[in-house]
Amino acid sequence: MSRTGPRRSESIRVAVLNAADDLLVEQGFAATTIEGIAARAGVAKQTIYRWWKSKVEILLDALADDALEGLAWAEPSGTAAEDLTAHLHRIAGFFQEPAGQVLQALLGHAQLDQGAAAALREGFLLKQRERDLAGLGAIIERHTGRTPDEENLARLTDLLLGPIYYRVLVFGEPADKDLLEATAHLTLKLAI
Repeated sequence: MSRTGPRRSESIRVAVLNAADDLLVEQGFAATTIEGIAARAGVAKQTIYRWWKSKVEILLDALADDALEGLAWAEPSGTAAEDLTAHLHRIAGFFQEPAGQVLQALLGHAQLDQGAAAALREGFLLKQRERDLAGLGAIIERHTGRTPDEENLARLTDLLLGPIYYRVLVFGEPADKDLLEATAHLTLKLAI
């Protein structure tokens, strides 16, 4: 995200992102403010406004950074079912971490704010969807010996990730081991 003005210090950027994560986990979305983030990060409020327009933008940046590692698809190390199950465990674990709580808060806020919804969908969710399609596509190709067509891959991705999001976002519960294993096996079965 480019802004006019002085160049952003990486250490200040990281301090602001960490402060936003911490405050959201401690206080919730509504109580997290630019003023609070600035105080926790040890920077002036003007510094934050120079680089971000809102706490939503700050949280989106924090989420994007955290998800690159937390939601990354690992290199193949076992069978397709083992690798897919391991990835689902990674996602389920991500939702239990502060970064996952940021994602949950942003998804909740997006239900009430069209601008936040558009920013979340057009930024983080679109990029994560591309990574998920590529990761699942590679596993399916290794499993079946052929490249899945785009439409089927999109449906399988929805099938793969839907149960985790449903369990976490609707019921506020972590996805259990049995659900993750069943979801991975069903997805691979339907890919054949």
